[in-house]
Amino acid sequence: MASATNGCCSKGSDGREEMSADEIERVLLAPYAYICQMPGKHIRSKLATAFNIWLNVPKDKLMLISEIVQMLHNASLMIDDIEDSSILRRGLPVSHSIYGIPQTINAANYVYFLALQKCFELGHPDATSIFTEQLLELHRGQGKELYWRDTLTCPSRKDYEEMVMQKTGGLFGLAVRLMQLFSANKGNFKPLIDTLGLLFQIRDDYASLCSADYAEKKSYAEDLTEGKFSFPIIHAIQNDSTDGQVISE
Repeated sequence: MASATNGCCSKGSDGREEMSADEIERVLLAPYAYICQMPGKHIRSKLATAFNIWLNVPKDKLMLISEIVQMLHNASLMIDDIEDSSILRRGLPVSHSIYGIPQTINAANYVYFLALQKCFELGHPDATSIFTEQLLELHRGQGKELYWRDTLTCPSRKDYEEMVMQKTGGLFGLAVRLMQLFSANKGNFKPLIDTLGLLFQIRDDYASLCSADYAEKKSYAEDLTEGKFSFPIIHAIQNDSTDGQVISE
């Protein structure tokens, strides 16, 4: 078999071409590589850099933590696009429309574990526990949102906020908690992280309804199309719970 370093195929004993380890890796990660080349805001990496003014984490640790969080973010977007039946992501066709749903799911799950592997590289015994706790929270939040959508159950504002803190705030919290492992600053940043998560998600919910740029990069009023209970929809329903028109439409 060809060496894993040359990225080429060689012929096996039966005369058929065999893929090198590099080629197999490229195929496995193709849906992920596709979404990574899309232009993004890198909000989570920028937040980590901003928090580092307070935390003063060594540069090598900060870079690795930012990489872990960005990997998880992009992988979760691939899953989100499947669960939401999305058409566009950042103005381009979603990964699963090109590579198919099975390959995209596998790539996203693979990247989750690659990110976990990088947690070991941080060299701290608590890193993997924090990773697991935050990923569990993220999936709990995502599960709630999917349940509400698929059962036409409008959540309370409190339930919505809790979901956002789990889902959107999950990766914010992961970055800061991992950074604090290498910082003398052990302050409680959770209230700030939760607030930032809410601000980010509510703005995104609003942009889905009103922003022309958002419509171009995703699709017009995508949250409405998929039946998601976003913040403006919850507000509209709870503002007049006797009017069933909002849910019906």
